[in-house]
Amino acid sequence: MNMYVSNLGYQTSEADLRKLFEPFGQVSSVKIITDRDTGNSRGFGFVEMDSKTDAEAAMGKINGQEFGGRAISVSEAREKPKNTNKSRW
Repeated sequence: MNMYVSNLGYQTSEADLRKLFEPFGQVSSVKIITDRDTGNSRGFGFVEMDSKTDAEAAMGKINGQEFGGRAISVSEAREKPKNTNKSRW
């Protein structure tokens, strides 16, 4: 199950995020989204866990908790809508 994690501190690393979720089960992947120009964190990311049950338990416990000085939000990730308009303008 893929989860969206927001309101992350800009200093939060992928290793920090992995450590936060690992007590709830096997973490498949962690990705913090960065600005393409500066490389700085954009304050959100994604965590994928193998088990939906483990992911739901993690969401229930971690959502709203303080992490890195901020109350983070955790929810099930949604698919990015497909852009049918190929024009950039």
